[in-house]
Amino acid sequence: MDKLTLGIPKGSLEKTTAEMFAKAGYKISISSRSYYPSIDDPDIECMLIRAQEMARYVEEGILDCGLTGKDWIVENGADVEEVAELVYGKVGRKPLRWVLAVPEDSGIKCAEDLQGKRIATEAVGMTERYLKEHGVEAAVEFSWGATEVKPPRLADAIVEITETGSSLRANKLKIIDTLCESTTRFIANKDAMKNEFKKAKIEKLALLLNAVLEAEGKVGLMLNVPGSKLDEIVESIPALERPTISKLAEDGWFALNTIVDERTVRDLIPDLIKAGASGIVEYPLNKIVK
Repeated sequence: MDKLTLGIPKGSLEKTTAEMFAKAGYKISISSRSYYPSIDDPDIECMLIRAQEMARYVEEGILDCGLTGKDWIVENGADVEEVAELVYGKVGRKPLRWVLAVPEDSGIKCAEDLQGKRIATEAVGMTERYLKEHGVEAAVEFSWGATEVKPPRLADAIVEITETGSSLRANKLKIIDTLCESTTRFIANKDAMKNEFKKAKIEKLALLLNAVLEAEGKVGLMLNVPGSKLDEIVESIPALERPTISKLAEDGWFALNTIVDERTVRDLIPDLIKAGASGIVEYPLNKIVK
């Protein structure tokens, strides 16, 4: 029987990825002593792989699918199918940035100032292309980690990935340019997408993971509304889509069901009560399927 081999990114995205799968309906259990997480779907086998290597293993068919950054797909030149863009990270839901950073007191102000300098990075190919675009010759060295601590003794500058910039600031580094932005992609092996069973499983996962991210920061609201106030209340709700309205057994009353941004609820509920709504229920959302 066919099984789908799924790559889970090891490291900073590990926990967030497991949480996202849990909301999608899949329980992934990760052990600190194993690179093979368990999942409550007998048709799927998981493997922990560093995001930097994921695209290569998916291209080679060692994995049928996996999650990695667009940056690592480009860096590896991997020929894979991008099934879905999933904008999530270890801290927030913003694209990650590959940035050029130097010590706060450095005389390096722009790319041209890197001439003859030494740059440490994990993204060697990306950095070399950046330097070539600016007509600059500099030594680019692969960094095995802890890249932020290398300037100024071990490197004049670094090219590093950041989500908030806090780690760079903590190491007294300043950003002077952005090389690229990257989001997480759900990728698949091209031959796997020709297999009817695997293709169906991959597309199902993509649908549910997208639905989880679509629900981020949103809540459902249910409320009862008198008919005389219905139009007024419907117009006052900053709904993402038109609400569902049902007539109640009690004459002249309607039930309204809608989805709103969570940050609006604290101001919205008091306003709804003043407008005549009652029986207001706020409930969390795991998925929104469009």
